[in-house]
Amino acid sequence: MKTDLFNYDLPPELIAQHPPERRELARMMVLHRASGQIEHRTITDIVDYLHAPDVLVLNNTKVIPARVFGQKASGGKIELLLLEEVGTASRLSGTSSTACHALRGRPRRCGDTPPYPSQEEWKVLMKTSRRPKVGDSLSLCSGKATATMLHDGEQGEAVLKITSDRPLMEILDEEGVPPLPPYIDRKAQTPEQIEEDKKRYQTVYASEPGAAAAPTAGLHFTPDLFQALEKQGVKKAELTLHVGLGTFRPVSADIITDHEMHHERYAVSEEAAKIINAAKAAGGRIVAVGSTSVRTLESVVPIQAAEGATNIFIYPPCDFQNVDVILTNFHLPKSTLLMMMSAFAGRELMLKAYETAVQENYRFFSYGDCMLIL
Repeated sequence: MKTDLFNYDLPPELIAQHPPERRELARMMVLHRASGQIEHRTITDIVDYLHAPDVLVLNNTKVIPARVFGQKASGGKIELLLLEEVGTASRLSGTSSTACHALRGRPRRCGDTPPYPSQEEWKVLMKTSRRPKVGDSLSLCSGKATATMLHDGEQGEAVLKITSDRPLMEILDEEGVPPLPPYIDRKAQTPEQIEEDKKRYQTVYASEPGAAAAPTAGLHFTPDLFQALEKQGVKKAELTLHVGLGTFRPVSADIITDHEMHHERYAVSEEAAKIINAAKAAGGRIVAVGSTSVRTLESVVPIQAAEGATNIFIYPPCDFQNVDVILTNFHLPKSTLLMMMSAFAGRELMLKAYETAVQENYRFFSYGDCMLIL
C-alpha cells in the first residue's frame, strides 16, 4: 500500500499554534463507522456517547521539558531534544515486522533514582551548525550539567552521557523547554509563553515522567469532565506509553510496509488490566484516548499486567483486538497516526472526515480539536 494514499490537503492556517483558552472549548467531530455519519460537537458532549460499563483508557505519561540548550567546547551553540534514557532499554528482543504486532523488551523504569553526582546515557536529537565528535564535551543547562558524546547516529540522532550533581529532572524543570512539535512556531519564546506551554502541553492526569511529546488527545480533559463521565458510570484505567522518536519521524518510504517504527516504552498495571477486563466482561466498550493508548492496548493481547517496549505499526487492514472506540486529534498527512485511524475507520471514510474537517475549519494537530470514532 502506497504512502500517498494517506495524503490530504491542509491549509497552513488550520494548524493550531496555541491551545484553546480553556481545555473544554475544543470542538469534537463524531464519526460513526457503521453509517458514515459525521456530527459536529464539542469535547464536553462526549458524555452523550459513553455510558456504563464503558472504560476510558488514558495514557498517564508526563512530558518532560526535554528541549535543552548548551555550548560546545568551541563556544558554539547546540540544541538537544532528549528522547529517552538508554541502557537496558536498548536490549530488546521478540521482533516482528507484521502489522499489529509489537517488539517487546524490558527497559529500565523511568524514575529509578541513581546516586549523585550521576551519569545517565540519553538518546537525543541534536541541532547544531557543526556536530561534535565522539568524545567531545558539552556544557548544558547554563552549566548545571555536562555531556560527553558517545555515539553519532543518523538523522540527527546521538547518544550522550550526561553528568549532573543533582537530579537531571530537577535541572530540566529549571532550564528545559517543552518539546513542542516543529509545526508549532515558538521562535521568540517569552518566559510566560514557556510556562504556559509547560502547563497546557500536558494532560491534567500526567503522572509518569518520560515522554518527549504529549498524548495530545488527552489534553482536552478536565476534572469536571471526568466527574461528568463518572456520573455516567464510565470508569477510567491508566496505562503508560512514553512517546518518543517515532512522533518526530515522518513516513519517507513510498510503500508503508518499508517504514520502520521506533520503540516506545509502555507499562500496564495489574489495576488497569483488572478494570479493562472487567469492563469487557460486562459488555462495555474499551475507549482509547489517543493513538498511544491504542498502541499499548493492541501490543498487550490479551490485556494483562505487562512492561516492555513496542514498535507496533497499525495500518490497513488490521483486526483490532482490544479497542472499540477511539478519541483522537487530527493528524499530519501521510503519518503513521493517520494510517492507524484509517485502519480503524476505513481509509476512504477517514479521508472524507478530514476533508469535512478542513471545510468546517477544525483546528489541526497537537493543540487542535479532536475526533471521536465510534
